[in-house]
Amino acid sequence: MKKIKVLVLVVLLLGNSGLTGAPSWAAEGIIYKAAAASGNYCHLKFPAIRPDTLYSDRPVLRDPSDGDIIDFYGPCDYDPLGKEEILRQRAVERRERGRHID
Repeated sequence: MKKIKVLVLVVLLLGNSGLTGAPSWAAEGIIYKAAAASGNYCHLKFPAIRPDTLYSDRPVLRDPSDGDIIDFYGPCDYDPLGKEEILRQRAVERRERGRHID
């Protein structure tokens, strides 16, 4: 069900972009962006980084239809492939890996 919601969201965003193509922030991998009234705080949704690229020099975001979507609240200029997000997702991956070691 989560995958269907994400797919609907992507279709709506692309459909609302008009004849000019996708919004400029969509190129960064962000599938949802809503700014607070102040304009410097945003709610963002973007795909997680593909695990096979998380430790590479060029990480790549997952396909949004995979359903692994990050729900982020913070600065509007946040980069889903920036150093801060890479380190955060690496830490999550290490924690998850530790839970599966018996």
